Amino acid sequence: MRFEFFTIKQFTMLSAFMMMFSSIGFSAENQARAQNPDNYPVFTKFVYEGNDKVYKDFPLEDDEFYNPILQGCYPDPAIVRQGDDYFMVHSSFAMAPGVPIFHSNDLVNWKQIGHVLDRPSQLKVHDSGISAGVYAPAIKYNPHNETFYMITTQFAGDFGNIVVKTKDPFKGWSDPYKQKFNGIDPSLFFDDDGKAYVVHNDAPDPGKELYRGHRVIKIWNYDLENDQVIEGSDKIIVDGGVDLSEKPIWIEMPHIYKKNDKYYLMCAEGGTGGMHSEVVFISDNPRGPYKPAPSNPILTQRHLPQDRPNKVDWAGHADLAKGSNDDKYYGVFLAIRPNEKNRVNTGRETFILPVDWSGKWPVFENGLIPFEPKLKMPEGVENKRGQDGFFPNGNFTFTDNFTSDELDYRWIGVRAFPEDFISTSKKGLKITPFETNIKAVAPVSSLFHRQMHKSFSATTTMKYKPGSENDLAGLVCYQSESFNYVFGITKKDNDFYLLLERTENGESEVLASTKIDLDKPVYLQVDAEEDDYQFNYSVDGNKFKNLGGTVSGDILSTNVAGGFTGSLIGLYATSSNDAKPE
Repeated sequence: MRFEFFTIKQFTMLSAFMMMFSSIGFSAENQARAQNPDNYPVFTKFVYEGNDKVYKDFPLEDDEFYNPILQGCYPDPAIVRQGDDYFMVHSSFAMAPGVPIFHSNDLVNWKQIGHVLDRPSQLKVHDSGISAGVYAPAIKYNPHNETFYMITTQFAGDFGNIVVKTKDPFKGWSDPYKQKFNGIDPSLFFDDDGKAYVVHNDAPDPGKELYRGHRVIKIWNYDLENDQVIEGSDKIIVDGGVDLSEKPIWIEMPHIYKKNDKYYLMCAEGGTGGMHSEVVFISDNPRGPYKPAPSNPILTQRHLPQDRPNKVDWAGHADLAKGSNDDKYYGVFLAIRPNEKNRVNTGRETFILPVDWSGKWPVFENGLIPFEPKLKMPEGVENKRGQDGFFPNGNFTFTDNFTSDELDYRWIGVRAFPEDFISTSKKGLKITPFETNIKAVAPVSSLFHRQMHKSFSATTTMKYKPGSENDLAGLVCYQSESFNYVFGITKKDNDFYLLLERTENGESEVLASTKIDLDKPVYLQVDAEEDDYQFNYSVDGNKFKNLGGTVSGDILSTNVAGGFTGSLIGLYATSSNDAKPE
C-alpha cells in the first residue's frame, strides 16, 4: 500500500503539470444558477466538538501542552523567526484562500492571521484536483532587505513555482513572481554576505533515473532584484538521498541553515507515508558538496511497532527555528494520528519537538521513539490555547453563528473563494449554489471546516426549501471529489427528502432517504467515533434520528482515497444535484 501511495503522488504531480497549461478562466457569477434566492439555504449555526480518547486519558498539567499543535489538515509546516515573532505556513492544495499563516511569540500559542494567497491574482486552483494546487510552502526572512519571502509550488493556473513577499506578514503579500525552474518543494536561503539561493526537489538529469522515487536536490543562485533564479546556476547537491546504494526515495523539502560557519541541508526522505523521515547534511559552502550526518535519520517513526498505543506515524517534512536559548531550537513537522483501523481521516497534522543543537548536528529530542501526546512548556510560557483568539487543541468546541462581519479563518472553499458563493446577515449564512456538485473538479459551493479529531460531532442548523430535484443543500464529509458523503435535502415531485449518498472512487450510491417536513429549520449532524460515522437529523433540535445506520469512514481516509488532504466537513449547496431519493 505504501508503494502505491508514492505512485499516486508521482501521478498527481504529472497530472497537475498538464493541467497548468490547460487552465481556463472562472467566473463565480456565471456559475451561480439563476433561481429564486428564497430557495437558497441559510445556515444559522455550526457546532464542531472534538471527543478524542487520548485527551481524556492525558489531561494537561499547568506546565504542559498538546502535540500536535495544529490538528487536522495543516500539513507541510514551515517556520521562520524574526525578533520575537514566529510565523508558520502550510500546504493548502485546492483550498481557497491558500496557504494558512499562523503567528506566535512563544511556539506554543498560535493565532491564525490569515492566508498568504488570499486573492485570485495569487491563487488559480479552479480546475485542480483536491490534492493538486499549492504544495509545500517555505517562509524565510531576509535581513538584508527586511523582507519576508514565501516560496511554493502551485500546480494550478499557469504558475508552477512562485515567490511572494512582504515587509509585514500581518498586512498581506505581493502577487506571485513565477520562477523558471521545474520540480517541487522549493526553499530560499539568505546568506550572511547578502547572496540568496533556492533549493528544491527535482527529477534526476534525463536518462539518469535509477528507480521509481529517485529524486535529487538542486540549488540555484537567486537574483533578489528581479526575484528570479539565475539561468545556468543550477547544480545537483544531493543525488537520491543519504545513501544512493540503498535506493532512497523522495528526497524533498530541503532547507538550508547556517551555524558556526557551516551550512546544513535538512530534507525529508522516504515519501510522505510510512517510511517518512528527516535527514541532514553538512557543507562548508551553500552550493556543496554536502555530506550526510552519520546518525541519519534524525526524525522518524518508521521503525517502531505498529501496535503501539496512541500511535503517531509518517513523521517528517520538518523545519527549524531558534528558541529563546541560543542552543535550543524547535522543529515543526508533519505526522499523522491514524484511527483504530489505522486509517488517516484527519490528514497530516503539524507537530513540534525541541531540537538540541549544542553539538555539531541538530538532534530532535525524542524524535526516534514513540511520540507522547503532551510536551513540557518552554520556560516562562503560559498555555493560552483556545483563549483570546489563540488556536485551540486537545478536545474543544468551535461554535459559529455566522453573525460576524468577517468569516473565521478556519472556513475555506475548494477551488472557489468563500466570498464567491456566501453572504452573511442577521439571518445567518446564505450559500448561493453553483451549477456544479461536490463530485466536480471545479469550484463547489461548499464552506468547509477541517475534521480535527478522530472522534467528533458537527451539527448545523439549516433553513431551506429546494425548488426542484436539481437543488440540494446540507452537510458533506469530503475527502476528495471522488470520495465523499453527502447528507442533504432535495425535492422529488411535490415532497422534500433528506438523503445520504456515499461516493467511492467516483461511483455514487444513495444509502438511505426519508421524507422530511421543512416548515421549520432542520438540524443536520455527523457524529464520528473513530471509523464509525453516523448521520443524524432533527426537526426540533432536541431529538435526533439516524439516517442510514452506521457507515464506515474508510472513504474519508488517505489510505483509501489517496492524495494528501484530510477530511473536510462542508456546508453545501448545489443546483446540479444528481443524488435522487429512493
